[in-house]
Amino acid sequence: MLRSVLCGVLLVVGSRAFAQPTVEPLRVAPPRNRFETVAPLPGLPPVTLDTLGNGWGIAQRTARDNALQARVLWVDGTANLGRVNDDEKVRRLVERAKTAGFNTIVFDVKPIVGYTLYPSRFAPKLTQWRNERMPAEYDPLAAMSKECRAAGLSLICSFNVFSDGHRIAQLEKPGPAGPGLDRPDLQTVLYETEVTLKASFFTDPRFRGMDEPNVGPPDDGTRIAAYNSVAALPRRALEGHLAAIVDVRGKVLMQTTVEAVRSLAVGIPAGGAVLIGIGEGAEFLRLYAKPRDTITFEHKPVFVPIGERLSQQIPLMTNPHKKEVQDKVLQIVDEALANYDIDGVIFDDRLRFGGLNADFSEDARRGFEAFVGQPVQWPEDVFVYDVRPDYSRGVLPGRFYDAWLTFKAATVRNFMARARATVDRARPGAKLGVYVGSWYGEYPNFGSNYASPLFDAGFAFINDSYRRTGYADLLDYLVTGCYYTDATIADSLRYGIAPGATVEAAGQLSNRIARDATWTYAGLAINTFKGDVDALQRCLQAAVGSTQGVMVFDLSHDIDPLWSVFEKAFAEPKAPPHTRPDLLSKVRAERVDRDRRGEREPPVVIYPGIPGTGQ
Repeated sequence: MLRSVLCGVLLVVGSRAFAQPTVEPLRVAPPRNRFETVAPLPGLPPVTLDTLGNGWGIAQRTARDNALQARVLWVDGTANLGRVNDDEKVRRLVERAKTAGFNTIVFDVKPIVGYTLYPSRFAPKLTQWRNERMPAEYDPLAAMSKECRAAGLSLICSFNVFSDGHRIAQLEKPGPAGPGLDRPDLQTVLYETEVTLKASFFTDPRFRGMDEPNVGPPDDGTRIAAYNSVAALPRRALEGHLAAIVDVRGKVLMQTTVEAVRSLAVGIPAGGAVLIGIGEGAEFLRLYAKPRDTITFEHKPVFVPIGERLSQQIPLMTNPHKKEVQDKVLQIVDEALANYDIDGVIFDDRLRFGGLNADFSEDARRGFEAFVGQPVQWPEDVFVYDVRPDYSRGVLPGRFYDAWLTFKAATVRNFMARARATVDRARPGAKLGVYVGSWYGEYPNFGSNYASPLFDAGFAFINDSYRRTGYADLLDYLVTGCYYTDATIADSLRYGIAPGATVEAAGQLSNRIARDATWTYAGLAINTFKGDVDALQRCLQAAVGSTQGVMVFDLSHDIDPLWSVFEKAFAEPKAPPHTRPDLLSKVRAERVDRDRRGEREPPVVIYPGIPGTGQ
């Protein structure tokens, strides 16, 4: 009996111990649907847009409420030289842009080659590009200003700020290569590497890599070339040469012949390479690159003017740290504003450094030491390279890596403050804008922080110091290159592509980055839509749906078959937001007021874009 009672007590206690509390079912209101089928451009077929994501921002709302929308046609200086070299051509160009519904023309008067299209006291005049000529006495900017005024179009002049030369011009000779080639002291200095190959039991420092991967064949017996694909192997005959295949860690997988690699009889592992040498280099590989041996790729830093490394990028970048470089650009800007009836200027995507490895000049070193307040180990305190078998490079951050990003961004911000003052002084009321690539996540490498100085989001490089280097508050408009062929976030869901590689997502991020400090326009590259009118129409809708306007690049990109598309898109006339500084002032004031009241918009949605898009 007692036993039965105890068992009953234990069962009761156990049941209470395992009893679950009563939980009420969750009841929430259904959220507003983000996706709606709309037509921001009524003349084109509607598309499904993320209208919730596109709706944030005082600038966005104000532009819509006031029927403002930028329709910008970009006219590149070199590519269109033959289209602007006499009065009648300029007249027809402006008339065609007006008929198509564009309300703004950007005229590139200082292309990346460093010459100007108008006669300048501070730079040579561009008179030739490929097969086109510009008469030395002709001034296309004067003609463009006259015609735009007559047509009622806004005229903005483009300047490539920190570029004074052109790689294609240097190599292919389509025209003069640029004044910067004669001034290596003003060129940006790149931190490069000199690679030495070492085997497990061999440390002779004579055996070096080439300056870059996939170049060659090696030019002497101490050079060893690396190729990361069969297609990259040089066309010059290397029959009979030994080839060593290594993996990403330098472990030798096999010795073989160049012919075997070419015939695809053997494969090249991901991250690995085929190493080829001649003479002593071939003997080095034969003796010390046997299967299961390890080849290490050591390096020492070298600092070279970019004119010696023009294969890496098209523009000959100058050194933004040098006052002489900044002064020259601002003199040209001042000259154009003072002498021509134009509405403003825009700095093209050379308002930046040449990359993470630029600028490593002595000017930069002195300035950086002053910035961090102590001597630095150069370049180790910034970063060091980790060289892989194909001579591609990884980066190992040093103790001042984040300070380096902020230091460069502060240099560009301070230049922009000078530019703002120059524009306001030379032509009161003139507008200042920039064109940049839309993927903000890669721009710390280039030192160009085009965000509002109050922008905050989940980017690892943003800290209190870096945030303050944002220069959007110095601008009247921001144009970002949303150079994708997929239009909308809804398209990305439908086709399984990355949302960030859509015009709409890029435009949304650009608008949020500006944070009501300036107007924002999404840029499209029409050469990417060749033969696909439907894609262009959809991307036009996405561009104006996610920002306050669209920029079309470029007149030279086979635009003739597309004029009718723009006529339909822009059939309803609208003025560009940058012609309403009174409204921008109200936008900024309202943003300040909302911030003061502690009002916050939802977190910024970050859809990663594609590096290089829009540059």
